[in-house]
Amino acid sequence: MFKKFIERPVMATVISIILVMLGILGLFKLPLEQFPDIAPPAVQVIAFYPGANAETILRSVAPSLEESINGVENMSYMSSTASNDGSLVITVYFKLGTNPDQAAVNVQNRVSQATSQLPSEVVQAGISTSKQQNSLLMVIDLYAE
Repeated sequence: MFKKFIERPVMATVISIILVMLGILGLFKLPLEQFPDIAPPAVQVIAFYPGANAETILRSVAPSLEESINGVENMSYMSSTASNDGSLVITVYFKLGTNPDQAAVNVQNRVSQATSQLPSEVVQAGISTSKQQNSLLMVIDLYAE
């Protein structure tokens, strides 16, 4: 079978050109993004309480925001972190396939409902809501030679 390609180099060249052209056509027809999202979409809420430590934030700011945010549509879970510089970071994770823009709007609506229960210093400093997309930043590959 391979003997025919050796005896007829023009036929082998024509077949290889046709295969390359089909490959180029297929390259433009295939979708570019074939890999699904692995990490769930997340929305981050950051609040700042000037002059407060972590314990004060956890007692006065975090419960109001967490109770308000809890139960937002398609929410999977949330985590919160308070630090001694007066900042509170609440990260709300959603189910895969949730639209991150809509999730951010829903969380922002819940946060705005809770602002009446927060200390005035927190409201004056501002509460920011932003969407996040966690993904792989770097992959390291080890191999032996």
